[in-house]
Amino acid sequence: MKTPVELNGKTILVTGAPGFIGAYLVIRLLREMDGGTIVSLDNMNDYYEVSLKEWRLREIEKTAAGSHVRHIFVRGSIGDKALIGRLFEEYRFDLAVNLAAQAGVRYSIDHPDAYIESNIIGFYNLLEACRHYPVEHLVYASSSSVYGGNKKVPFSTDDKVDNPVSLYAATKKSDELLAHAYAKLYEIPCTGLRFFTVYGPAGRPDMFYYSAAKKLAAGETIRIFNYGDMKRDFTYIDDIVEGIVRVMRGAPPRGKGPDGLPLPPYAVYNIGGGQPVNLLDYVAVLQEELVRAGILPADYDFEGHRELVGMQPGDVPVTYADSEALERDYGFTPKIGIREGLRAFAEWYKAYYQR
Repeated sequence: MKTPVELNGKTILVTGAPGFIGAYLVIRLLREMDGGTIVSLDNMNDYYEVSLKEWRLREIEKTAAGSHVRHIFVRGSIGDKALIGRLFEEYRFDLAVNLAAQAGVRYSIDHPDAYIESNIIGFYNLLEACRHYPVEHLVYASSSSVYGGNKKVPFSTDDKVDNPVSLYAATKKSDELLAHAYAKLYEIPCTGLRFFTVYGPAGRPDMFYYSAAKKLAAGETIRIFNYGDMKRDFTYIDDIVEGIVRVMRGAPPRGKGPDGLPLPPYAVYNIGGGQPVNLLDYVAVLQEELVRAGILPADYDFEGHRELVGMQPGDVPVTYADSEALERDYGFTPKIGIREGLRAFAEWYKAYYQR
């Protein structure tokens, strides 16, 4: 049994907003909560185009203007321990959702410092703040990347994940270990969420579906890795946010073990559709929806604008979520298919880039 957590009237920290997932989560909370305060924190770095983050922030502010919830945006890094401490001291957060991270598998190969600073030091700063200013629930983003080269599918949270194939994956697994230690030592209720290839409107431009759309629209060639022999458990953004909100409302319970010592109020879940899609099929649907939205002409030469290439360092051939535990504990499994999701993306893309 989970410990129920009421969201209405609470003060909630969401790091990584106005990042992709963070922005959608904050907008959802602003629309649904009855009273309270949401503090968004992001350093607005230039890993990808800052203008997109600024657009998402404007969408948050427009939603906040008609909400019963106060919204405050703080520009700063979770790697800034003094800033995190000041925010927790001032706002005494009831809940914290950590979505801030340096993302991307391939970027971590050449820019390791950014991952240590944000994903490890930054997360440690948040755990320390939760230790000194206790929260009802800390929810944080992990990643399907922690499964590395696991051959057993679907991926279960019961599987061993001791063989990361990228620094990004190693930092996310480190976060889970740190959270477990703090849950055990200080009884901080912590839930980690392993996201599986999140996509949707206003997503991250470094993700394949987005970068492919931009290249095709510009008449450039897209590269399809591992010669197209890849499968991904694509998860639409609305499903991800639904999962986060449900998890926020149910914290791992505190308790005592047979030895009388505290049992860690700790849990990890997959959030993925459980229906991996072949990359070539995904590309075909993306192409069809780009044509339908009027971004590309009906006679576009797709074969002439794609190149099949080998596997990239740090990548894996398949991701496949076992989300049975999420269904069991929270009554939710992602359900939005790639046709519906990519159609929404293509329509947003046309509106955004034809402004």
